[in-house]
Amino acid sequence: MAEHLGPYWHLVEEGLPGRTTEHADPAMWPDMNGQRGLRAAFASHQPLDAITIMLDTNDLKTRFAPSVAGITAGVAGLLDIALNPDTQARHGPCRVLLICPPPVVETGPIKGDFFGAEAIGPQLAASYAALAEARGTAFLDAGQIIAASPIDGAHLDAAAHRRLGKAVAETVRAL
Repeated sequence: MAEHLGPYWHLVEEGLPGRTTEHADPAMWPDMNGQRGLRAAFASHQPLDAITIMLDTNDLKTRFAPSVAGITAGVAGLLDIALNPDTQARHGPCRVLLICPPPVVETGPIKGDFFGAEAIGPQLAASYAALAEARGTAFLDAGQIIAASPIDGAHLDAAAHRRLGKAVAETVRAL
């Protein structure tokens, strides 16, 4: 993404494997709740001109009893933080791009963690798009650009990262 944005952009990556939209994960490290992470990112990096939010893969884990409505509600909480008037005033304003990750495929060594995800994941893009429209944010469906790795069904391989980085950079530049 940084390569495609060019030298006049400063990119801050706040990705953390295992992070969810709103859940503490008993099988992962403490504080995997993305809402806490987003608040910390807004406090740590000021001002921000634009942010991208791409979470939900880990929310599809069976232990969270995932549903389209529940996961979308978690994403709505993230947008509440990003669009909060105080946050926007501190960042003057900060544009928001909501990205729906590609659907999870139940395969490979972690397929048991995602039992049932194939039935829910493909429905998330339409729900996210409607949420983004209702909240006035930009939206990108990563599933239209890339697919999850066939090795484990959840992560992205290097080629997918490159394609997604280019697409996100183009979208952010147009905000």
